[in-house]
Amino acid sequence: MDFTQSDELTMLREAVSSIAAKFGHSYYVEKAHADERTDELWNAVAEQGFLGVNVPEEYGGGGGGITELAAVAEELAAQGCPLLVIVVSPAICATIIAKFGTEAQKQRWLPRFATGELKMAFAITEPDAGSNSHNLALTATKDGDVYRLNGQKYYISGVDECEAILVVTKSGVDPDTGRGRLSLFVVDTDTPGLDKQVLPVEITAPEKQFTLFFDNVQVEADRLIGEEGEGLRQVFYGLNPERILSAATASGIGRYALDRAAEYATTREVWGTPIARHQGIAHPLAKSKIEVELARVMTDKAAWYCDNDGDSPLAGETANMAKYAAAEATLAALDQSIQTHGGNGMSSEYGIADLWGMARLLRIAPVSREMILNYVAQHSLGLPRSY
Repeated sequence: MDFTQSDELTMLREAVSSIAAKFGHSYYVEKAHADERTDELWNAVAEQGFLGVNVPEEYGGGGGGITELAAVAEELAAQGCPLLVIVVSPAICATIIAKFGTEAQKQRWLPRFATGELKMAFAITEPDAGSNSHNLALTATKDGDVYRLNGQKYYISGVDECEAILVVTKSGVDPDTGRGRLSLFVVDTDTPGLDKQVLPVEITAPEKQFTLFFDNVQVEADRLIGEEGEGLRQVFYGLNPERILSAATASGIGRYALDRAAEYATTREVWGTPIARHQGIAHPLAKSKIEVELARVMTDKAAWYCDNDGDSPLAGETANMAKYAAAEATLAALDQSIQTHGGNGMSSEYGIADLWGMARLLRIAPVSREMILNYVAQHSLGLPRSY
């Protein structure tokens, strides 16, 4: 086993970190409070081709994989700029289209994913169908040469800054199981009949959450990704990258929080000595550092399986474990960073507490810690299914 990071990956991390540092956490928070998009940061990263590192070379991308894209997401977050759109657009949507799209669809969308010009949201969650994808109610009904979509989606990130949405629909019912057969469609955000409503949340982030209403939304047949009724398999091919990118983003937040805490503890003096000299400060931070680094190792392992053996059960197992480990470690690191700062930890000036909402979200989404524990209990330990 080789844990040495390649020169190429090292340079990628350094380059992304350098770009993000020029903007920093203050830029991210200012954009969030002003209800504005982070276009300047997105474009700066995109201009170097870093948002298309996982897109195949023949479509203008970097020809890498989720390993490289996760590095981009982590380094952005480590500079205080965790971007949710990276998780859904290049990680989920580009991955699914590259795997299951027709050649015409790949030519249509992948080159623009590669340049970062195209942002695409991902819509699967519904009010009555969160973790249970079999219970989706948004329908896609064939009507001649088109499909008509009707229903609702919930908690969909960044729709206002995306050109299109990859929508998971129920297009039929399996006669043997009674479960819904799923199909995926690319729907432009300006399509008639699509109503987008902001869903207020207690998170400091430039990206908004949306409730979407589909009222007889007409979609051409060439917007169907893969085979009709085979969407569940396609969805799961994109969910492992989603979990890995979420883990990488969480780890980046953890690194950011610990860097701020270490800097503060080294310079803040009480009774004539830096507070970092006290084990009551140093040991909890060291513990959090270990936990974040362990999460990063599991994230690297999950990314390797995703890139090299994506159909293996270990791909799903490690992706879930990485997401769980990173979310838990990051929340603990962030909390300890706030505690290290004392009252200043709650001050806007120090830029720590405003990341709590994002970190807490990553413990819930894209899959809750409870569902991960269910998965590990059943698939890793062979215990009876609990739901």
